[in-house]
Amino acid sequence: MARSADLFDPDPQDPVQPGAPGAAPAEAPLAERLRPRTIDEVIGQAHLLEPGKPLRLAFDTRRLHSMILWGPPGVGKTTLARLIAQRFGAHFIAISAVLAGVKEIREAVVQAQAARAAGQPTLVFVDEVHRFNKSQQDAFLPHVESGLFTFIGATTENPSFEVNSALLSRATVYVLQSLQPQELERLARRGLQACGGLDIETEALRLLAEHADGDGRRLLNAVEAVAATARAAGSATVDMALLQSALAESLRRYDKGGDQFYDVISALHKSVRGSDPDAALYWFSRMVDGGVDAAYIGRRLIRMASEDIGLADPRALSLSLDAMAAYERLGSPEGELALAQAVLYLALAPKSNAAYLAAGEARELVRRHGSAPVPMHLRNAPTRLMREIGAGAAYRYAHDEPGAFAAGERYFPQGMPEARLYRPTPRGLEARLGERLAELRRLNRQARSGSRAESSTDPAEERPPGTPED
Repeated sequence: MARSADLFDPDPQDPVQPGAPGAAPAEAPLAERLRPRTIDEVIGQAHLLEPGKPLRLAFDTRRLHSMILWGPPGVGKTTLARLIAQRFGAHFIAISAVLAGVKEIREAVVQAQAARAAGQPTLVFVDEVHRFNKSQQDAFLPHVESGLFTFIGATTENPSFEVNSALLSRATVYVLQSLQPQELERLARRGLQACGGLDIETEALRLLAEHADGDGRRLLNAVEAVAATARAAGSATVDMALLQSALAESLRRYDKGGDQFYDVISALHKSVRGSDPDAALYWFSRMVDGGVDAAYIGRRLIRMASEDIGLADPRALSLSLDAMAAYERLGSPEGELALAQAVLYLALAPKSNAAYLAAGEARELVRRHGSAPVPMHLRNAPTRLMREIGAGAAYRYAHDEPGAFAAGERYFPQGMPEARLYRPTPRGLEARLGERLAELRRLNRQARSGSRAESSTDPAEERPPGTPED
């Protein structure tokens, strides 16, 4: 028979603050030791848990009802389910949809019937409910309708698509959000305090919160790793050096050659970048003569086409892919001629690293801002639930606008400054793309300012990549 709470409890490491001493054994994971014991101890989800907000009202008015908790990993879905069961004195049964099936659902029904006979309500919590198929989800319906137990499903996926409409109609959907940087910093300080009272420098704390990217469970796992590194170093303070050491990722390495192998690859790449077709062909031949896998060379050429040429000549990428396909069909030595042809074309093509730089700036922007929510007007809204929460509202369909361009519309996350990442060069096709981009930016400025006498000069063109728009 399925046991309550511990058997199928799928997620014992949700973000928490300290509860009373002895809430979990000392050897338990940090997140379990810090799991909150009251609703006031939960970090995050203020839109649901502050006074007057939906879940807080349910707690205060003791209104137990079925619900779907929809949100990213590590934001407290399991914690909330446990606290709800505790608040209402309910028998708590946790099931993981990854491990369980209809058999476990039937066992939960038996437990719920026994609890009802003893005068106790039952709460059945299903983690990753989207992993249950239709028949498994349908197995809950009659028991939810009869009131035998209250159902709480947790999912990281859109319930409009992943939860049966019949079950969805019987549950209230609550959307949980990623933890904000300041919330993660509070959680990190709590964790460091629980790990021996470690101090942390302000900049290291900020980086630790960024590393978690809105995931409280990931944060507390990182805090444990940092604490272990600090203990090994005999340090009572976490600084940037210690933090980076604790969080350092292993670098992948290509070990099929020594220094000379990499030097020759470097020489080929730099000769292509330097627009010297003769030197590029020489180094290509050196690699082929030395027994380097020609398919490896082909992959490097594809990389060069994007990194060093990009939109100055988009044909470079297509030709590199065609050369690789030709080599795969013909093999060696016939297929090597197609690769040599690609080497010559890449060397002679106009050069631009604008796409390469823009991609790097975009990654840095994502790192700084984390998983910012998609603005409601940009979200997909194919279902009634999505429309009811405002998804897709006020979206401007570009094809219905003059010139198929919604002048003045904003596409970055709310509260995040718009950034200029892509800066076209005045070479090749990219010169024309730059003219087009300047005109679109002019139209945006005109629409946002309401001025029709806007100059065609874009002051932002003088800013470095990634600079926020005024």
